[in-house]
Amino acid sequence: MEKPWLKHYEKGVPATLSYPETSIWGLLSSSFKEYPNNKAVTMVLRYLPLGLRIGVSLTYRRLEEYVNRLATAMAGMGIEKGDRVAVQTPNSPGGVIAFLAATRLGAIVVNTNPIYTPREMRHQFRDSGAKAIVIWNELYPKLQEIQGDTDIEHVIVYNLNDFIGRPFAGLVKSAREKEGTWVDVAEGNGVYQLTSLLASHPPNPPEVPIAPDDVALFQYTGGTTGVPKAAMLSHRNLVANILQCQSWLTDLQPGREKFMGAIPFFHVFGMTVAMLLNLKVGGEVFVVPNPRDIGFVMEQIHREGCTIYPGVPAMYIGIINHPQVQKYNLRSIKACISGAAPLPVEVQRRFEEITGGRLREGYGLTEAAPVTHANPIYGESKAGSIGLPFPDVEARIVALEPDENGHYPELPVGEAGELVLRGPQVMVGYWNKPEETAATIDGEGWLHTGDIAKMDEDGYFYIVDRKKDLIIASGYNIVPREVEEVLFEHPKVQEAVVAGVPDPKRGETVKAYIVLKEGETATAEEIIAFCKENLAPYKVPKMVEFRSELPKSMVGKFLRRVLVEEEKQKLAAQQAGQE
Repeated sequence: MEKPWLKHYEKGVPATLSYPETSIWGLLSSSFKEYPNNKAVTMVLRYLPLGLRIGVSLTYRRLEEYVNRLATAMAGMGIEKGDRVAVQTPNSPGGVIAFLAATRLGAIVVNTNPIYTPREMRHQFRDSGAKAIVIWNELYPKLQEIQGDTDIEHVIVYNLNDFIGRPFAGLVKSAREKEGTWVDVAEGNGVYQLTSLLASHPPNPPEVPIAPDDVALFQYTGGTTGVPKAAMLSHRNLVANILQCQSWLTDLQPGREKFMGAIPFFHVFGMTVAMLLNLKVGGEVFVVPNPRDIGFVMEQIHREGCTIYPGVPAMYIGIINHPQVQKYNLRSIKACISGAAPLPVEVQRRFEEITGGRLREGYGLTEAAPVTHANPIYGESKAGSIGLPFPDVEARIVALEPDENGHYPELPVGEAGELVLRGPQVMVGYWNKPEETAATIDGEGWLHTGDIAKMDEDGYFYIVDRKKDLIIASGYNIVPREVEEVLFEHPKVQEAVVAGVPDPKRGETVKAYIVLKEGETATAEEIIAFCKENLAPYKVPKMVEFRSELPKSMVGKFLRRVLVEEEKQKLAAQQAGQE
């Protein structure tokens, strides 16, 4: 098929890549050999008494040793190729070790959000059939509530102060105890401390033959729109996306980069672009357990000179609006790829002014491991665009509905339709859901994203919106992102989300939910008047609600559906009161 985007690749990005027939561990093994004394993973804790900065770093040699020791221990528990191992930790050295040890054995990692409730944990562990879990000690009570309803036999406990030497490990524990979060977990009856296993097992795990098409990861998705389901990502999928991301960042310097690991690794974007890509290029990733502490993230960049910062728009918005942003030198940043949500143009401009680095909007989805598009880092970046397809990614825009033969006709340049994709990173399918798999990946291997998009004549793609987020008011189709872009241009607005809410006359009407910058005040009339200057009348919000915060996922993605559901409940309550 014709690929107009290839003409706009920046110098150094190839049209196609060579993908080794190997596993994740096989891909990363060269870094362990080439950079044994380099730091691989660093974690700094700041909140302790007297302002102490207590940290721990693992070199590539030590990380490899710990991975092999834990893999040996897991094998001794009977964990075999294909078994599912849940990992439920904040960003930390222990989480990295657990992920690599499980995949080293050919087991399948089940990434699990640390803020899940016991009910959500039960569903994910039962659905995946997880046999073992590596869990943060402070989450252990939640596991105790539901473990009996799951197949989990082995529990490996990671503590935030693991790998921190005395007396500082005691200070970490004392601080967490004062906060009321620390949990002491006793060993026995299938419960193990991670550090105990590392101390008691040799670094010689069994050699397990792993094929590229073997599943490496269950990444759950769809939690905001229904019951979460596991996208099965193979070693080939993840290896391909790591190499695609590496090719896009044309000035990566192997062995010298410093990645800011604030985006959670349980999220597929953080896992691939912050954790795994860092290890592939021999970099040092600074893991941040609490991604919402923007001040601490800036402090890390300032002190450590971080160069690569993958994130989500909420993180960059937090930086540009932070009252102390001028206190920090953030000029070490070279490149940032923003994913998981649309990047407002004004946020991109201001962030680049502050850092001097390049912030580029990209695009991906869990089912594609995840990144499929991005704007060129040093080439032409088009405002509002998700950029160009990665090497070896096929992308096209098709009709939203099939024709009489069941096919989805491809649409002309500039016309909006559904974005569909093919490439080496597209998932194997959904675990135990063949019907949903068939509805998402068609017979020709095209992944139907559910996103409405368009492509310009240069091959740059633009997300119009999710099918389900399109607002239809009085017969007009309204794209929430278009209204949000205008709201972000208002000098008093820090965050904004637009949603279609039920309206008895229009079917739906446009409502804006706004968080103002600190110290600012505004009225709904002021916001509406500003929108009238920049939008067609039918797109202008008819309702404005000011909030102190907006609902977000753990990775900072605005949860538009939560707001819509709130409005539906309000309407239902009003109707019930009138009856």
